Amino acid sequence: MASLRPITRLAPRRTHPYCAVHLRRHFATASDIRNPTAEAAATQHQQQQRSDNKVKIVEVGPRDGLQNEKKSIPLATKIELVERLAKTGVSFIEAGSFVSPRWVPQMDNSSEILEHILTKMVSSPVPITYSFLAPNAKGIDNASALLQKHTGAYITQAESFAGAIAGDKPAIELAVFAAATESFSKKNLNCDIATSLEKFKDVVQGAKKLGIRARAYISVVLGCPFEGYDVDPHKVAEIATSLLEMGADEISLGDTTGMGTAPRTQELLKCMAAAGIRNEDIAMHFHDTYGQALVNTAISLERGIRTFDSAVGGLGGCPYSPGATGNVATENMVYFLESLGMETGIDLDAMADIGQWISKELGRPNDSAVGKAVLGARKTEASTSSL
Repeated sequence: MASLRPITRLAPRRTHPYCAVHLRRHFATASDIRNPTAEAAATQHQQQQRSDNKVKIVEVGPRDGLQNEKKSIPLATKIELVERLAKTGVSFIEAGSFVSPRWVPQMDNSSEILEHILTKMVSSPVPITYSFLAPNAKGIDNASALLQKHTGAYITQAESFAGAIAGDKPAIELAVFAAATESFSKKNLNCDIATSLEKFKDVVQGAKKLGIRARAYISVVLGCPFEGYDVDPHKVAEIATSLLEMGADEISLGDTTGMGTAPRTQELLKCMAAAGIRNEDIAMHFHDTYGQALVNTAISLERGIRTFDSAVGGLGGCPYSPGATGNVATENMVYFLESLGMETGIDLDAMADIGQWISKELGRPNDSAVGKAVLGARKTEASTSSL
């Protein structure tokens, strides 16, 4: 973990971004002052450092977090969860899934959630991309019908690239789910890996025709409930390459079972790099079944990954992965990253409140240690100040 020390030392610079410049000017030589190229290089270096400190959190609570809940969740609660999350500063929210309710009943009203997002102008401090799973041709058809009905209500990828100001318009993303093992693919998708990739072409190309982003998840990359720990990282890289070549904008590598360890996370990311896959095209998606999610996050940071999935309150679990617990909690992720001097842009206090609220709504314990600690500290501070 020694290589994390330089990242940690960046924390004071984030608070005082001009401190290093002032020090440099104090000890500048005449040649430095007369050399604008040197000053420009120093400024560029600082900007690169600050840029490298920015981490994107993809909040997956409303979809991946809720899909495994046994208790029926009212549509109003799901919409309120999305709207409250939108106010925290998170810029990507996984909001629903166009999957058959026969397989995942909790996602039955995802159409209503998408329509609400497109018509109600959900308030947020930053532009937001809302992601919806569309696992097959029927899923893309259902999503397309709604998006075409509300043409102009969302910002397209081309408009975003051209620097268009989103205003109150959201961006929309469609996503597919592949698997790293044949057993999990057959259990989760009812087909082998090769067949699933053929089916995903329709979804990815459909998203591109709509002018929106396409995301691809690969499940069980660090351990499979049916085939064990020895998931081939080269196979994962091969699948990721196929998905990128068909047009996916980002690959989320999912440790669905939480079996991942630091050495195997390192090996997986080495294989991804050897396959020519850029860090900026990769997101990491950890579950905390064995308490290794933040350890694996640290390894990923060292390898240059800057996008991570997480769920408020540690919501989640996979219906096709027996024994897997929830996603790493967003509150834990934000606290951990910012303790290293990274920037998430997320209001931790607001996220802690949401984690407590949704846990209560679902009748389940709050699985975020940080969220509970933040709330406890606030309560202690309030009782102390009232004395």
